[in-house]
Amino acid sequence: MYKIAVIPGDGIGKEVMEATLHVLEALDIDFNYQFAEAGDEYAEKTGIALPQETIDIVKESQACLFGAAGETAADVIVKMRQELDLYVNLRPVKSYPGANSLFDNLDFVIVRENTEGLYIGREEYTEEGATALRVITRKASERICKFAFDYAKKTGRGKVTAVHKANVLKKTDGIFKETFYQIAQDYPDMELDDRYVDATAMFFITKPEMFDVIVTTNLFGDILSDEGAGLVGGLGLIPSANIGENQGLFEPVHGSAPRHAGKGTANPSAMILSAVLMLNYLEENEAARQVEQALVEVLSEGKKVTPDMGGKASTMEMAREVKEKLIQILA
Repeated sequence: MYKIAVIPGDGIGKEVMEATLHVLEALDIDFNYQFAEAGDEYAEKTGIALPQETIDIVKESQACLFGAAGETAADVIVKMRQELDLYVNLRPVKSYPGANSLFDNLDFVIVRENTEGLYIGREEYTEEGATALRVITRKASERICKFAFDYAKKTGRGKVTAVHKANVLKKTDGIFKETFYQIAQDYPDMELDDRYVDATAMFFITKPEMFDVIVTTNLFGDILSDEGAGLVGGLGLIPSANIGENQGLFEPVHGSAPRHAGKGTANPSAMILSAVLMLNYLEENEAARQVEQALVEVLSEGKKVTPDMGGKASTMEMAREVKEKLIQILA
């Protein structure tokens, strides 16, 4: 039995979470769901966006499924990353059939450092304007680079690219680049290179097939992840994993989309694919493959997909179709 924390959150987070749990029902895996609250709506009721009770539930679980947070996202997801030391943000960029992809053959992964950089939030006003502190440590650089190489090796990928701006940020990104090549010495069979972040942004548009596993710092990873989403059909298809030594939190990249909330038209694909990442994290790799295959079949047929994919199905209608395909695959 797996103890799984479930935080539906705000807006369409609730809808895509319901859809995903419906799909997972088809698996012969015993999930013990522990539901918890966080986000805008909870903050409106209590004045607190992320209660300690929710953090404790996640800590006591083997994994967490998270839907979406609205305006309180920084107080919820960023805080959880720090509280639980979820130092890896893993974002696959993969072309799926039926999606409005710019390229139909992409399959690379961005490994983003999740705990430091500019996102530590140390800002202050000055007489001239404001300043922000960017922190890059050797420890964080070492463990994120090691994770990237280990992930590439474990998943059968052959190349790791470090993305930085060490020609300008000579000390902070200089440490990141230096650390990358130090860690690489332990992986002599792995192809590797490094790129400037601005050049990488260009290559995403012109030669994205050149990438396999990208490892980078927090802000650069955040920006490149959204650019990657644009390559393969938008945020509705992009899952993510936040991984630490003891916990994993899995969430779609899209936000709470309040304009679409309550209409039952949200695309559940990113949340379903986040559950696929969770299954892989739990080493239920065959189940992960089967759930992804079921979703791919639904996307390929294009008959029971949500309006953003050119269909007329509701969120739950699409989920029921994915579940039916999964049942057939499992039979």
